Amino acid sequence: MPRVGKISRRAIPTKFEDLVALYPPRAIHDDVDYRNAQELLDTLTSLPKLSRGQSEYLDTLTILFEAYEDEHHAIELEGIKPSDVLKHLMDERGMNASDLGRLLGERSLGAKVLSGDRELSKTHIRNLARHFNVSADLFL
Repeated sequence: MPRVGKISRRAIPTKFEDLVALYPPRAIHDDVDYRNAQELLDTLTSLPKLSRGQSEYLDTLTILFEAYEDEHHAIELEGIKPSDVLKHLMDERGMNASDLGRLLGERSLGAKVLSGDRELSKTHIRNLARHFNVSADLFL
């Protein structure tokens, strides 16, 4: 399947059926499929509010994406702290403590989480997992 390319947030369909027509969910077999799925996941997770169809499609695509990652991009986590994982993911995306705080809903919270003064709530963990397209288990 050819590369989907950048999708405008305004152009993303709201109905599940229209999203399926844009990118039919199927098993991910190679890096091109993986990048296509990641592009759609990034676009959907950047939307301020998802429609019901978008949410259902996001759930479906996430399952396929995680299955491919588990098989092809597995990371040995023994001995790695959740805070180290978070710092790595932030570094990859050029994020700082303020960016993390905004993502968590309170700007000052980022620095507190990174320093260990504040723990992540379940809601924070879900938001981080969705934002970084990773399993929530990484932050537990």
